[in-house]
Amino acid sequence: MDADIVIIGSGMGGATLAAALAPTGRRIVILERGLHLRASRLDRDAAAIFGEGVFRPDEAWLDGRDQPFSPGNYYNVGGNSKFYGAALIRYRSSDFGAVKHPGGSTPGWPISYGDLEADYQAAEEMYHVRGCATEDPTEPDHSGAYPYPPVPDEPDMAALRERLKRAGLNPSHIPLGVDLTKWLAAGQTTWDAYPNTCGAKMDAETCGLATALTHENVTLRTGCTVTRLDSDPIGRVTAAVLDSGETLTAPFFAVAAGAVQTAALLLRSANNNCPTGLANRSDQVGRNFMNHNCSAVLALHPLGRNRSVYQKTLMLNDFYHGSNNRPALGNIQMLGKITGPILAATTPMPGWLAQFVAGRSFDFYAMSEDLPNPDSRVTLKNGRIKLDWQRSNWEAHVQLVKELKAVLRRIGFPIVLSKAFDRRTPSHQCGTARMGNDPAASVVDSYCRSHDHSNLFIVDASVLPTSAAVNPALTIAALALRAGRHIVETEFAA
Repeated sequence: MDADIVIIGSGMGGATLAAALAPTGRRIVILERGLHLRASRLDRDAAAIFGEGVFRPDEAWLDGRDQPFSPGNYYNVGGNSKFYGAALIRYRSSDFGAVKHPGGSTPGWPISYGDLEADYQAAEEMYHVRGCATEDPTEPDHSGAYPYPPVPDEPDMAALRERLKRAGLNPSHIPLGVDLTKWLAAGQTTWDAYPNTCGAKMDAETCGLATALTHENVTLRTGCTVTRLDSDPIGRVTAAVLDSGETLTAPFFAVAAGAVQTAALLLRSANNNCPTGLANRSDQVGRNFMNHNCSAVLALHPLGRNRSVYQKTLMLNDFYHGSNNRPALGNIQMLGKITGPILAATTPMPGWLAQFVAGRSFDFYAMSEDLPNPDSRVTLKNGRIKLDWQRSNWEAHVQLVKELKAVLRRIGFPIVLSKAFDRRTPSHQCGTARMGNDPAASVVDSYCRSHDHSNLFIVDASVLPTSAAVNPALTIAALALRAGRHIVETEFAA
């Protein structure tokens, strides 16, 4: 055997699982198709990042009409988290049950918030989260405090927070994984979609993987693309096969390649024992793909200014839960500060206008839940990934943006602009190998173990039964810690 467990992918799920298993002394091999990001002048070049897409792979998937598109995923050590906004927010306790939306109802989870709370707490400690658990009325119970206080507002953000409070809202600090001093010292001035090459984002490489690699029994191999997993007639996964032809064997395997690539790998691993794909007797692999409904909303006053450098400190959950006269709509949070070069690279605005707008705008991110739908799915067509995302619950998102715009105008912004994100912007892809108690209707159990293959675990966003309406990174990490503890207790016990 080449390892005691092979983990495929080094993003939030794979890195956190490796950290959870590393103290056992078992041989852990992590296979990552990408390489380490290295610092370069392009790290701070908005035109290169947003206009040219220099960090995006040269990759095209097919959409539901068989038209090619660039999906915007990243392949490198640490996965997509190297570019994320590091908003590490717990799902609300209600998200684990059935929730009614204008576009339908969610199915609920096989576990409750209470079943995952201790793992949320441990994930916050591993990822050095900065936050405050007492400001947001929707915040679920915590068994302990955040390890660090929240990132403080800059003066213009503090003024915005007070204006929102006077309007009767409940702005709270975003729980963040950031060493802001280190980030700014590296010459970075904004945040979302910028690569972390200085170690200041608390991403999968900086935290989870770094923790795992302090143990000599953990090995990271980069540039290793797994093309398929082999299995035997009795239902055991036996090997991971690389594009080089190399085969790695182990008694246990964990897939953490991301919602789309994990589904594609399982489907690509079909054989005589598993004719529809690995872990797919339920015919659920690839189904129920979800991607948050998101819009950027910019509020400005022609005579005002926003001098904030790091504005991503505030969020609103006043519209998260439904009420008697309004359905559940979603979460609102600040984007990393939009700059003139970002606007010039992503809109038709001339440079002078982009600078004018960016110098005055407060930049919000409105996010609503996308509901699971078995026809929203990942398949393979002639070996290529086909993603037929069938967006749902759009009515709720339209209403959320409308509510936000009304609030912003009420507190003194005469100009409010919005733009919805399209399929080229991966807004928290999830749901293609859903968790559940019924093997006929789900892919993994509540510990992320495959119903079909007892030695296969899936520990990424693909297992999420619902997308909720907050960033999923912390939930992925918490589930990986839960799965890791289960593996230690049931498989790696001395």
